[in-house]
Amino acid sequence: MNQDIIHIYFVPGLAAGKEIFKNIRLPEERFRMHIIEWLIPNRHEPMVVYAKRMAAQVKHNNAVLVGVSFGGVVVQEMALHLDLQKVIIISSVKARKELPRRLRIARTTRAYKLIPTQLVLSSSDLTKFAVGPRSKKRLQLYQEFLHVRDKRYLDWAIKNMVCWRRRQPDKDVVHIHGNGDIIFPIKNIENCMVIDGGTHIMLLNKGSKVSEKIIEVLAT
Repeated sequence: MNQDIIHIYFVPGLAAGKEIFKNIRLPEERFRMHIIEWLIPNRHEPMVVYAKRMAAQVKHNNAVLVGVSFGGVVVQEMALHLDLQKVIIISSVKARKELPRRLRIARTTRAYKLIPTQLVLSSSDLTKFAVGPRSKKRLQLYQEFLHVRDKRYLDWAIKNMVCWRRRQPDKDVVHIHGNGDIIFPIKNIENCMVIDGGTHIMLLNKGSKVSEKIIEVLAT
């Protein structure tokens, strides 16, 4: 196998599957894409334990890890167990201080416990899980890719997104973010590569721009 090939492992957003990366195009002579799909967490499983299980799916040393939204949070925890070339997050956050105020309030009040995941599981519309103003309308395109319909996973993921404990960003994490993201507004984000007009679903509707940014990061 060509030793110059870079293996890139992608982790999707909350409840999403591998199809969310369908518009990411990377030169095959330089990159190999691998998609890590969500594991179902054990009951009351700590993030550190879950991240180690997810990290076991990375089979190459010096790989690149890319996470989207909640997947961006998880890859930062996975990185603690791996020998990586680079960690890239997309439409995500690097520490709890980058979360919007409404999510910080939800953490303090534990309002996230009130989300009726069992009821929503019976619905075809998993965009109800999106956290943010007008998010249902904005995330309609995302709907066909949300398919992890497991109550334990959803309850666990929502809690761990809202209650992520990391206080200081890792300066080595590369952050790609859209300036139109209403889930994680860019006003709260520090040190990122900006995609103009990019929203929280820019992976789908600006896939070529996101691909260009990933290639740019790995060329430096």
